Amino acid sequence: MSGQMIWHHRSPRARLALWAGWLALVALFVWCWEVMTQRTIWAFVWDAPRAASDIASRAWPPRWSYMEQLWLPLWDTLNIATLGTLIGTILAVPLAFLAASNTTPSKMIARPIALFVIVASRSINSVIWALLLVSILGPGLLAGIIAIAFRSVGFVGKLLYEAIEETDASQVEAVIATGATPAQVLHYGIWPQVLPGFIGISVFRWDINIRESTILGLVGAGGIGMNLQSSLNMLAWPQVLLIVIVILATVIVSEGISSRVRKALI
Repeated sequence: MSGQMIWHHRSPRARLALWAGWLALVALFVWCWEVMTQRTIWAFVWDAPRAASDIASRAWPPRWSYMEQLWLPLWDTLNIATLGTLIGTILAVPLAFLAASNTTPSKMIARPIALFVIVASRSINSVIWALLLVSILGPGLLAGIIAIAFRSVGFVGKLLYEAIEETDASQVEAVIATGATPAQVLHYGIWPQVLPGFIGISVFRWDINIRESTILGLVGAGGIGMNLQSSLNMLAWPQVLLIVIVILATVIVSEGISSRVRKALI
């Protein structure tokens, strides 16, 4: 019995590697904590509860009379999100067909280029797009609409080309067997399969864009964010609270619409 082998869940080398990994993780956490504490002014942190309480007391009650000045910026915000989503989804459709491995005309040239555009669009936040476009086009709605569109292209394009690649090949082969042209194969064999998902993706992106368009005004790209920025600069806390309430209500309504539409389609 003394020479019987005892089974272990991990080998000694695996246990050593696991402990080394945990040690490295703890060391990384300690290092990050050191960096954070060196750059933190703790006097402000300790004073944060009192400062938050002071701002809350100054902000309450919200200045409801300011609401009449928010209708137009709120409408602009909805237009930025809606038009940006529309332009982004229109641009994303051909891009997705070029990127999908089963529909691209060239896996060596067209597909890598399309994938690069999708990744580039998704890598840059809409606020950064807005900053660049405000510098080029000047402040206003146009910069916000294009920023939302640029950001939406990558999101919609990626989900759509993945949906195209997952289409049922037997339906496509059935259309090809009728002697259909490549355009007819796309129209009758692939597009009907991805259309419900495409509509759901577009509505979901519109919901996200409503939230993102509310902050684009902070960098001059129009919408209700510009009112928020000016109210913050003036320390008009009751106006800030009203704008936050309006933004929250808008996001809740848009999320409800998005959820109902996607449930009806998917």
